[in-house]
Amino acid sequence: MFQSRSEYDRGVNVFSPEGRIFQVEYAIEAIKLGSTAVGVQTKEGVCLAVERRITSPLMIPSSIEKIVEIDDHIGCAMSGLIADSRILIDHARVEAQSHWFTFNEKMTVESVTQSVSNLALSFGEYDRKAMSRPFGVAILMAGVDESGESVLLHMDPSGTYLKYGAKAIGAGSEGAQATLEEQYHKSMTLDDGMKLCLNVLKQVMEEKISSTNIEVGICRKDQEKPGKFHLLGKDSIDTLLSSL
Repeated sequence: MFQSRSEYDRGVNVFSPEGRIFQVEYAIEAIKLGSTAVGVQTKEGVCLAVERRITSPLMIPSSIEKIVEIDDHIGCAMSGLIADSRILIDHARVEAQSHWFTFNEKMTVESVTQSVSNLALSFGEYDRKAMSRPFGVAILMAGVDESGESVLLHMDPSGTYLKYGAKAIGAGSEGAQATLEEQYHKSMTLDDGMKLCLNVLKQVMEEKISSTNIEVGICRKDQEKPGKFHLLGKDSIDTLLSSL
């Protein structure tokens, strides 16, 4: 006689008779409670845009960080438990700098994502792992490699990562992903990609979109060197919003 689901979902490293690990599935569900984040990859570079949830007028919006820099050419947007993401981001930064120091070359976006996914898988109950449960955060990793290729990768709490042309995560991800599938095309410019990101956020956000409650980061290709990732300032976001 099999145990009930409620008994199998207590262990993070126990498979159910159906071959499922419920704690990982619950962690993936936790992402749907987080802020909506959108990423778009184009031939000219990559763009990330994330909703900032301002729950009180006393909050300082600039203190809410949902997009961070991993290396000069890589940025990362996250949704879910942000405290969990800090562990993964710190690990990614250390890996990127160690690679540069050892090999005198920039680490590729995919290699950084793979090192993060390895950490995301190292959870367990009985030995000294990074976490005693799965990380409750999904990540969009974006950047431009030294080869000139712009890359967007998505990683979920199961440690699975995949390349995407455009991807949405978070609370409004289902509606956002449907819009991206309709409107995204590979030939679009980075400016078109930024407008698509903001249009998608505008549709799924409960609050009226403004430069205060969203965050935008881009990495544009450069002919002479790898693209440089940077966050857009308030004035630049206002200009983009006015053109929608």
